[in-house]
Amino acid sequence: MNLEFEKKLPIPAEVKEEYPLSKRLSAIVDQRNIEIADIFKGTSDKLILIIGPCSSDNEDSVLDYISRLAKIQDKVKDKIYIIPRIYTNKPRTTGEGYKGMLHQPDPNKKPDVYKGLVAIRKLHMRALAETGFSCADEMLYPENYRYLNDILAYVAIGARSVENQQHRLTSSGIDVPVGMKNPTSGDISIMMNAITAAQHKHSFIYRGWAVHSHGNPLAHAVLRGYVNKHGQSQPNYHYEDLLNLSESYAKSGLSNPAVIVDTNHANSGKKFYEQPRIAKEVLHSCRHNSDIRKLVKGFMIESYIEEGSQNIGDGVYGKSITDPCLGWNDTEKLIFDIADLL
Repeated sequence: MNLEFEKKLPIPAEVKEEYPLSKRLSAIVDQRNIEIADIFKGTSDKLILIIGPCSSDNEDSVLDYISRLAKIQDKVKDKIYIIPRIYTNKPRTTGEGYKGMLHQPDPNKKPDVYKGLVAIRKLHMRALAETGFSCADEMLYPENYRYLNDILAYVAIGARSVENQQHRLTSSGIDVPVGMKNPTSGDISIMMNAITAAQHKHSFIYRGWAVHSHGNPLAHAVLRGYVNKHGQSQPNYHYEDLLNLSESYAKSGLSNPAVIVDTNHANSGKKFYEQPRIAKEVLHSCRHNSDIRKLVKGFMIESYIEEGSQNIGDGVYGKSITDPCLGWNDTEKLIFDIADLL
C-alpha cells in the first residue's frame, strides 16, 4: 500500500477521559435529547432549526454566532427548537479543499488529525458549557462518531455517504436523530433504504469490534435537492415533492415519519439568499396539507455572521470558507419570520 502511517490515534475513551463531560453538562444533553426526540415522535409540535455555518472553521467566531442564537432561542422557544450546526467534517466532491476542523484545526496550517480530534471535542463542549446548546455535526467518518457521541444532539449523513453501508449500520446504533440526505442523483428510494437500514437491528464490524445495534427509530429523511444528468441543480422541497415523500413513508411502514428540509445546497442552487423564500414556501405547503405538516419537522439552514463566503486566508471574521451562508441580520429576521408563520 502506498500509505504512510503517521501516528496512532488515541481511542475515543482516552480522549473523553482527558476532556470529560461534567455531570451538569451531561444532564443538559440528556434533557435536550428528550425534547428533540419528542419533536420527531410528534408529541411536540415545535419546529427544529438545524442552523449554522457550512463549516465550523474558527472556534471564536462559531461561539460568537451560537451565543447570538441562544438569545433568539429564548424569544421563540414556544415554537422553534434550535440545534446549532457545528460541522467539523466536510466531504469534498473531488477530494480537494478544506476538509473541516477535524483535519485542520487551523485552516492556514497543514492537517493534524490528532489536534483536530481534540479541537472538535473542545469546541462542542465549549458550545454546550457557554450556551446550553448541544449541537449537530455531520458524520463523515463513522469510526470517529464515538469521540463526540456523548455531546451531539443530531447527526447528519451527507448525500455522498447515504449509500454507504458503514454509515447506515453505524446510524442504527446511534441514540439521537440521524438525518439521511437524499443522494446527489435525487433518487428518493436510496434515502428511504438508508432510513430503513438505520431503523433496524444489525450485527457488523465497528472500530475492530463485532457489535450489535438495536436500531434507531429517529432516523429520518433530509431533502437537499439534487443534480440532473446535465449537472444542473434541481429542488425537491416543493409541495409535490413533500407529498410524494409522505406517501413513500406511508407505504414503508417506518417509524416516526419525518423530514428536515435543507434550504441550501441543490435546493437553492447554492444561492444562499434564497433560503428564506424556500423555508416560507415549505411552511405554506404545511398550512395547505396536514399530512405534510406532520411530516415536516424543520429546516437545515446555512448561516454565519457575515453573508457569502471567502477564500482561506482572507481573514474576514465570521465568514464561511466553504459554501456561502446567509448573514446574521437575515438569519435573525428569518427565525422570527418562521416563528410568526407557525
